[in-house]
Amino acid sequence: MLNFDFYNPTHIAFGSGKISELDQLIPVTARVLILSGGSSAKQTGTLDEVHQALTGRYIEEFSGIEPNPTYETLMQAVEQVKNNQIDFLLAVGGGSVIDGTKFVAAAVFTKTDPWDILLTTGRDVSKALPYGTVLTLPATGSEMNAGSVITRQATHDKLYFKSTLVFPQFSILDPTKITTLPPRQLANGIVDAYTHIMEQYLTYPANALVQDRFAEGLLQTLIEIGPKLLENPDNYELQANLMWTATLALNGLIGAGVPQDWATHMIGHEITALHGLDHAQTLAIILPTMLDIRREQKHAKLLQYAERVWQINSGSEKERIDTAINNTRNLFESLGVKTRLSDYDIDASAIPALLDHLELHGMVNLGEYGDVTIELSRVVLEASI
Repeated sequence: MLNFDFYNPTHIAFGSGKISELDQLIPVTARVLILSGGSSAKQTGTLDEVHQALTGRYIEEFSGIEPNPTYETLMQAVEQVKNNQIDFLLAVGGGSVIDGTKFVAAAVFTKTDPWDILLTTGRDVSKALPYGTVLTLPATGSEMNAGSVITRQATHDKLYFKSTLVFPQFSILDPTKITTLPPRQLANGIVDAYTHIMEQYLTYPANALVQDRFAEGLLQTLIEIGPKLLENPDNYELQANLMWTATLALNGLIGAGVPQDWATHMIGHEITALHGLDHAQTLAIILPTMLDIRREQKHAKLLQYAERVWQINSGSEKERIDTAINNTRNLFESLGVKTRLSDYDIDASAIPALLDHLELHGMVNLGEYGDVTIELSRVVLEASI
């Protein structure tokens, strides 16, 4: 097991009806800005629940944060915070709203260009506003981590930053909010969580027995409940298990003391930035191909994945790995998330621009070994068509 430091200060309030606890979680004297996405939080009644819980408080709202939160929109929220002396933020939504709130929390104190937060991957963050979240879409794990991904529309850049200063103070996880999600968002959430786990688990053996078994259990949970939940979106027990699995997938626990990959995510970000695909769609496209192309580097863990997650115990090593990768692709397809670039009308002509953006953003030595070069990214993209 590798050396590690683990820190996670986020208070989780989990269960039906937990929004009512906002009154105890946010200081009475706080001037609160509620940040949200489109109209769904209002239409489903979640915003009304939030307002009811905070009756009598000073509250303002900022809505319109996109599914891939943009710098341009978020800077409007930063101005609102500065102009109206806001001192507490509340994100009501999924990972995009929460990611956007993290940026706002840090950007209000930046003395240079706020985009530098992304260019330095968060190293320049020295202070941030406190904030909490009300999660409505389980997927990214942003409700219990210190990472954020932001898009700049003007330049088609999609970059990430992280800082321990932007951990949520608290996150309310009410599984009943899943009932309001359309099937596409629900399926995306399952794929997103699955790939988060894989990027931390499927690298090379580090004798991290706890982390491996934890990750394998989370993967098996998603395999078991994913299709069932799409058929029974009102089932509370399925909702609860998905919400908690997606949170645990990226709250730092399974990634502590193990090598991590993230090449699939970095390539996926460029596809979203240039072609507008959902984040989870890009992951479903790249992950199976990445596993196939890099099977030699990931050989031992692919065999472990085949045996422990998919119970594949017969056949040659190649056959077992083939089946495990095929099962992964088939899982995504069974959820309705297509796994080829061509499924989204993207052909080989798009690859040069994607590679240019990877190089522009310094994504030239990706993966657990740093061996996913621009040329290897080309191979992966070409094989993903």
